[in-house]
Amino acid sequence: MKAAAASPAFDRAYPSYETTRALDELRAREYPALAAHGCTYLDYTAANLYATSQLERHFSLLRDHVFGNPHSTSPTSSFSTASITRVRQRILAFFNASPDEWAVVFTTNASQALKLVGESYPFGPQSRYLLTFDNHNSVNGIREFARARGATATYIPVVLPDMRVDERDLERELDRPGDSDPGANDAPGLFAYPAQSNFSGVQHPLEWIERAQARGWDVLLDAAAFTPANRLDLGRWAPDFVVQSFYKIFGYPTGVGCLLARRRALAKLRRPWFAGGTITVASVQGDKHYLAEGESGFEDGTLDFLALPAIEIGLEHIDRIGMDTIHERVRCLTGWLLENLLALRQPGGQPLARLYGPPTTDRRGGIVTFNFCDPAGRAIDHRIVEARATDANISLRTGCFCNPGGGEIALGLTGTELSSCFRQPEHETHLTIDDFRMCIDGKSSGAVRVSLGLVSNLADVDRFIDFAKQFIGK
Repeated sequence: MKAAAASPAFDRAYPSYETTRALDELRAREYPALAAHGCTYLDYTAANLYATSQLERHFSLLRDHVFGNPHSTSPTSSFSTASITRVRQRILAFFNASPDEWAVVFTTNASQALKLVGESYPFGPQSRYLLTFDNHNSVNGIREFARARGATATYIPVVLPDMRVDERDLERELDRPGDSDPGANDAPGLFAYPAQSNFSGVQHPLEWIERAQARGWDVLLDAAAFTPANRLDLGRWAPDFVVQSFYKIFGYPTGVGCLLARRRALAKLRRPWFAGGTITVASVQGDKHYLAEGESGFEDGTLDFLALPAIEIGLEHIDRIGMDTIHERVRCLTGWLLENLLALRQPGGQPLARLYGPPTTDRRGGIVTFNFCDPAGRAIDHRIVEARATDANISLRTGCFCNPGGGEIALGLTGTELSSCFRQPEHETHLTIDDFRMCIDGKSSGAVRVSLGLVSNLADVDRFIDFAKQFIGK
């Protein structure tokens, strides 16, 4: 599919888009399946796309070398160990993180990295887990570890229409000590938030990191939705923990992520179990084990030593393109999408799209979440939109995107409605989407999310706007 020529209006509004034209050539050369299948891909937040050169380089590496299990000192094992060490160094360089200050713990994805922090963090009766409403479920899930150890879990709401946090709410919660001991200002606490919401696209201030740490908090930053089109400089911003899934940045491989942890923060974690690869010595008869120091104590079993070299290849691919180039392209296309989508009207003047999140590119990423509305202002079922998009060979996402807090605020679902639903006897152990829809009295159970990324182009956006017009008058 040939890239569309920019319209005069687009050129005037986004002259810097011209500086990203190399991405059109890259798309034609390295991502030929898009054109071959006539695919309009608008789901970059769920998964980025991979280049053919990434596959070719990885295949050549595996074909031309012998990799052994790294839990040995044999020649093939040593080759794998050296490869893993090089990948760690490459990741630290990509995030501008000093190896003296930062450790890279390999996981299967960001969710496993979050579980690792949750199960190992020293929560206690005098500590708190503080997080924003618009977190991914894998961040929400840490509350179960916190509560099991007597800690308090507190949510900071996001406020419509832009779905940002009221800074006064944040300051109040950061200043509030643990509930069980009002004088325990030095009690450990963990503050978690996404650098970019995977629901609304809002980019929360990285300045929060220092503000929270100055009050004694450890900070967990979910970077998974942020880093595909934004530079995260850990030399400038220093949260205690950062989680990442690499396929979100460059598509291939899946199943590899990491926990980036400041070494002093990693030393606070206490693992509740041990596994192969995590120990120096373990004894059955002696009933004792000794965890390995640093990264090794948190990496369970044998690392995916055949996939890890593809991380280095992917990071080099992004570096050759330039994160600034990717960021500028996504910014321009997001602005054009917002302008054109919000300009669409039903025959009576009602906006076609009800947007959840900022209406401009100010402090937001390439995620645009909304519902189409009929002439009476009622949300059109997101499942109908998804089905029609599928028929049009457009890949987008609908639902709440594993972000229930963001969805509840955006869709106007109240705590009373949700509590009433969950207290129904038939819902004590099982709740389906259809059950849930009955509980919320006709309100929408989800939204439509379009997300732009690495090789999005103007034709993708224009095609989606043409698709959206079919809902006018419906």
